[in-house]
Amino acid sequence: MSDQPDSKPVPQPVPQKDYPYTVDGKPYVSEQENVTGKYIKSKIPGFNPTYTLFLEGQGKDPDQQINDDTTVNLTGHRKFYTVPPATFGSR
Repeated sequence: MSDQPDSKPVPQPVPQKDYPYTVDGKPYVSEQENVTGKYIKSKIPGFNPTYTLFLEGQGKDPDQQINDDTTVNLTGHRKFYTVPPATFGSR
């Protein structure tokens, strides 16, 4: 028997990681690594629902349209932009 009290390991808090991203050049931060287009749009003050959200492609990758149900991984600073609806041929 030991004269020392039972020593249990003290749980260490898991460090919170933030995931920065930008929309139209404005910085945002998420505590979630994977988010949906709906989540991103909900963080934009006054977001116009007629606009379309795009993820800027990296390198030679094309830009990607992000729908409400599209899941995006925010690892590595992601850049998004919005585009107003097309008005081709209207007067």
